[in-house]
Amino acid sequence: MKRRIVMSMLAGATLLATSFLGAAPARSADVPAEFGTDWHDPITAAPPVTRPSGKSCQVAVAEAQFRDFTPYRGTYAPPEGCGDRWSKVVLRMDGKVKGRQYDRLGYLHVGGVEIFRTSTPEPSPDGIEWSVEKDVTRYSDTLRRGQDVEMLIGNVVNDTYTGVIDVKVTLTFYAGRTAAEVANHTAEVTGGPAAGPDRAAATPDRVLTLQDGTLTTPRNSERIVAEVYATGSGGGCEEFWYLSAPDPAPYSCKAAGGPYREVQIKVDGRLAGIAAPFPHVWTGGWSNPFLWYVIPAPRAFDVKPIEYDLTPFAGILNDGRPHRVEVSVAGVPEGQSGWSAPVNVLVWQDAKSAHVTGELTAHRVGELANSSTYTPGSEHRVDTQGGHRLTVAGYVDTSHGRVTTTVRRSLTNDSVHRWTDGENLDALDATWTEEGSVTVDGRGPARTTRTQRTYTMDGSITIGTGDRLRTVLTLGDRAAVVTTQDGRRTVWSRLDDTYTGDAAWTLNVPRDQRHAVGTTSERYRLHGSGGCWDRSLTSVQGVLTEDRRAC
Repeated sequence: MKRRIVMSMLAGATLLATSFLGAAPARSADVPAEFGTDWHDPITAAPPVTRPSGKSCQVAVAEAQFRDFTPYRGTYAPPEGCGDRWSKVVLRMDGKVKGRQYDRLGYLHVGGVEIFRTSTPEPSPDGIEWSVEKDVTRYSDTLRRGQDVEMLIGNVVNDTYTGVIDVKVTLTFYAGRTAAEVANHTAEVTGGPAAGPDRAAATPDRVLTLQDGTLTTPRNSERIVAEVYATGSGGGCEEFWYLSAPDPAPYSCKAAGGPYREVQIKVDGRLAGIAAPFPHVWTGGWSNPFLWYVIPAPRAFDVKPIEYDLTPFAGILNDGRPHRVEVSVAGVPEGQSGWSAPVNVLVWQDAKSAHVTGELTAHRVGELANSSTYTPGSEHRVDTQGGHRLTVAGYVDTSHGRVTTTVRRSLTNDSVHRWTDGENLDALDATWTEEGSVTVDGRGPARTTRTQRTYTMDGSITIGTGDRLRTVLTLGDRAAVVTTQDGRRTVWSRLDDTYTGDAAWTLNVPRDQRHAVGTTSERYRLHGSGGCWDRSLTSVQGVLTEDRRAC
């Protein structure tokens, strides 16, 4: 967090520990007194992607070595022998790198659709390997046709930063089931609503991208969802937006409105969705790469998109004309870059209608609250409170009757940022909450899915005697999702992903004199109607000392 120290350079999300699925409930190992030149390969406690039984086919999508900012370009062809309707499609990226290198941000586009956003771990001199898996079934429409492929993990290789990032990406396709079976299976895994007689299948019919900032939907669209892969990155202050301080605070990263950020989507200039950005921490973050060598922060290797239900706008969007769709990040100083926010639009169509008409019936925007108060002293302090509310509703007249969709979302952010002159102490305690609901009222009882998300960050950096830097940090990614219909809970899930770390090293000395030490841990708990996952990991000086499961 100290700006004269490199906190991080780029990148983001969640690595799946597939290589340890058969590990014993707990592990221990001899732990060295400090970090050496090699350590355990990156691993997280997140669950693996579940895979259905039956026939599968695999296709290689990209294989490249990234040395600079030249994208890999190739072509994709659908698999042979698994049909074109799949119960699941699983992306897997395998990577390896050795030497010295920063964390780097990457993406994978197929047919112009961003299906994967990631960041990389920082390597050991002896080299590391890691893998990431992601369920990409929702992009089946794109994957049914031959497509151009573009992948980039921007990198710099020179005499100092020697790490060449070597990756291979594959897709595994599992032969299909019926739409209802797929929808119900997805509901079990994700905590989303299950299929019913008036419920669109879990996999969208179309996946669209914006063309020059505009969207043209099929005229028979009955459900429309936008997803935005929003990341603050690039090595500048917006990578650490949650630490921004307003004038006149004497801090190295400034923003007139302080640290409040909000990712907004607009349709034809009208606010259509709001969301709190996830406070990603990449693997060089908080001035201490020794926190992340083995266990990355939540979502660091698999960046999850923000989802906005735009169905209330379907009656407007279905007129056959292009409509302006814009994504912006409120709170970013004017003219300042540092955010990337590519957009995909998922569309479900009414197969029995040529044109689905409708109307936007409610659009209520609350006042955006954003207050950052600076208090000077021996410890400088910025207190921030922010929040926003939005309600939109609309109906569509489909072949199975009128369906009304009401979307509500409420955001809050509270943070306390403390630092001393010179930023030798730099500390943050922050919480972001997001409460939302989507109610679908059509044939049969109304169905409501309520979601509550909470992100937390509580940590400090101190630089003490002998230029000894210490970082202590706790991160939380929590979510509760409940779907009710006819007064009954039909699907539910509760997630608690908590990371803790404590690491120290000596500044301004050669690498072999840093005397770095660090203890990191993660516990990932997911319970719900789809089952249970509970895994805990601990690493000390780069050695994995605990791998325990409770479900």
